[in-house]
Amino acid sequence: MAKVKAPVKKNEEHILTFEDLTHDGQGVGKVDGYPLFVPYGLPGEEALVKVVKVNKKFGYGKLLEVKKPSPNRVQPPCNVFYQCGGCQIQHMNYEMQLQMKQNQVKNVLNKIAHLPDVPVHPTIGMDEPWRYRNKAALPVGEKNGELMTGFYRMRSHDIISNMETCIVQDKQNDEMVQAARDIANRFGISAYNEETDRGVLRHIMVRTGKNTNEVMIIFITRTKHLPHKEKIVKALTEANPNIKSIIHNVNDRRTNVIMGNKTYVIWGEPYIYDTIGDIRFGISAKSFYQINPVQTEKLYKKALEYAQLTKNDIVIDAYCGIGTISLFLAQKAKKVYGVEIVPEAIDDARKNAELNGMTNAEFFVGEAEKVLPMWQAQGLQADVIVVDPPRKGCDEKLLQAMIAMKPKRIVYVSCNPSTLARDLRILEDGGFQTKEVQPVDMFPQTMHVELIALMSRE
Repeated sequence: MAKVKAPVKKNEEHILTFEDLTHDGQGVGKVDGYPLFVPYGLPGEEALVKVVKVNKKFGYGKLLEVKKPSPNRVQPPCNVFYQCGGCQIQHMNYEMQLQMKQNQVKNVLNKIAHLPDVPVHPTIGMDEPWRYRNKAALPVGEKNGELMTGFYRMRSHDIISNMETCIVQDKQNDEMVQAARDIANRFGISAYNEETDRGVLRHIMVRTGKNTNEVMIIFITRTKHLPHKEKIVKALTEANPNIKSIIHNVNDRRTNVIMGNKTYVIWGEPYIYDTIGDIRFGISAKSFYQINPVQTEKLYKKALEYAQLTKNDIVIDAYCGIGTISLFLAQKAKKVYGVEIVPEAIDDARKNAELNGMTNAEFFVGEAEKVLPMWQAQGLQADVIVVDPPRKGCDEKLLQAMIAMKPKRIVYVSCNPSTLARDLRILEDGGFQTKEVQPVDMFPQTMHVELIALMSRE
């Protein structure tokens, strides 16, 4: 059988008209029916493109010049946008970003879940889609004998040296990373070197309570000791009265994982606090807490709306984390049972329930796919099950346990449209019907979209 040749060759230049976008935001154009994926191309644009990689069925290109720009194209306000890769779609106006995310969800519901008729509502956006991130974790390097911080250049571990600010970060985070870096530099703290596995300071992390302005600073080091920590603490606390907690985390492994297993409070409290709606949360150095609290409130209110709770309802919250959704649900339900595999998160969840005076939420350590079948065997009957799994979606055993429990409703919160669609298909086959899906823009300027689906038993 003759080998099919691509109609383009590497390093050739072609004029393309972009027809669509991939799931990760690349423009899609065709040469004689052969698709080329090109970063920063927008649908409707005509552009000069250089072919950089050729596969059997598709290739990749580099955008050289936009000949006819889309009316949705804007100038990215970040000076390192094309180097960083943390944001993928700053070149796209916000209206198009929201529309694209809605379309992305519709496409996977059709192709993966085979649910083309389920209503997918317009994406809930932000009034101000900048400066929303409440956590910054920046690697530390050295340049000309001075400490530097910045995100990694795309597909590398080279720190972007001319990165002055990150405009999706809370402004206070930005300022405190710079202050912590400059103070560490003043006292001669060396940066960690990945190649030699030497040096001290690996990352500086800052967490901010968006609604309280409380700040936690975390120094992540290779070494067990943080040199001059008393002087560093004094200089930092004099720099910003909002600092409530200074933490030292030790990561002595050769790894890409940011934080290590040993965490010490070197000044202040082990927690800072933030509020979402009427509920107050304690956030530790390792807590999973949504990075965009403005949109989180909208997401959780939608979850509460979808749950349609009465004062007699029993709710299970699988993958409950530090209890954020659980406590929202506990405002309306008779009882909420939360389950989470991370023991520290369950400790935080229990403390957060106590902090808010909520006695109708109980939290358990374990794998949801094992705990739910056990609860079912013990006779626990849930009226509503809420799941908010990691990107890989729900375990098959958990989905089958949910089906067997026969709740009136399932509320599925997801950060990955594809795995959501896969799991909805399984739940549909198990006797549930998807009523509607609501995308929420938790991560403006990026391709990521959070979404929430309502299912009820047929």
